[in-house]
Amino acid sequence: MSRDLTQLELLQELQPVAEENVNRHLAMAKDWHPHDYVPWDEGRNFAAMGGEDWDPEQSRLDEVAKAAMITNLLTEDNLPSYHREIAENFSRDGAWGTWVGRWTAEENRHGIVMRDYLVVTRGVDPVELENARMIHMTNGYSSPAGDSVGLLHSVSYVTFQELATRVSHRNTGKACQDPVADKMLQRIAADENLHMIFYRNICGAAMDIAPDQTLKAVTDIIMNFQMPGAGMPNFRRNGVLMAKHGIYDLRQHLEEVVMPVLRKWNVFDRTDFTARGEDTREELATFLETLEKQATKFEEMRDRSLARDAARAEKAS
Repeated sequence: MSRDLTQLELLQELQPVAEENVNRHLAMAKDWHPHDYVPWDEGRNFAAMGGEDWDPEQSRLDEVAKAAMITNLLTEDNLPSYHREIAENFSRDGAWGTWVGRWTAEENRHGIVMRDYLVVTRGVDPVELENARMIHMTNGYSSPAGDSVGLLHSVSYVTFQELATRVSHRNTGKACQDPVADKMLQRIAADENLHMIFYRNICGAAMDIAPDQTLKAVTDIIMNFQMPGAGMPNFRRNGVLMAKHGIYDLRQHLEEVVMPVLRKWNVFDRTDFTARGEDTREELATFLETLEKQATKFEEMRDRSLARDAARAEKAS
């Protein structure tokens, strides 16, 4: 392809792929109800005890699980911003519009069930949680691609973001050490995986019809990737805790998110790039080498930090 396709041309070219993947998603998606994953009896027990103030002793979650649950929930809470971002870059007609509506409805369940679980089990301070929600939603979300945002940047970003969120939810479920939370987050992670497949297939089809243009968008997103929770209250602290304790770290980002998707698209073995695409691919390969070094450096620092924590704990006991 000698020229970049316009947004409208991309939407028209990819319309059959979108329709096929909407139908695929609807056939595979399982309906579920948030109330089925919440231990309502615990809420009644706390209510029977009287009082309205939250006490940290009421929570069964440790600091890592709390940080991960809050971060994941506030990420889901910002759905209106993500909906706007997707809706502005997709058509409202046909399969595109059907997908935007369906995706938004499914994502909304995630925030509902996670908040109900945390409030009913008294997992976190509900007042602080609500204050953080207000701040995060007021700040909203803007694409890491900045002024370059468009269909290709949007589908590139959500492909990686949905997979990253799946990894984070799944590992958070394990960290909670509560079978109820684990089952709930497994259910959410399964949704995120289906969402990822939709976006990955759209982006893969775009790579076939406009390889240079799509690879540039993918490379922009990978090199500027941020989890959607960036900017929320305590994001840095919570992110450090999550990385330190294996909820979501740079190694997982590289090996469980970025590389599997790039392999699916056959990025490093394709022969349909022009010289421009080859330059972009080289830029991407160089960045991934840097990311690998950063992941190794972080792991070494984390191991030393965990060893110090263990030594202090042993000394204190």
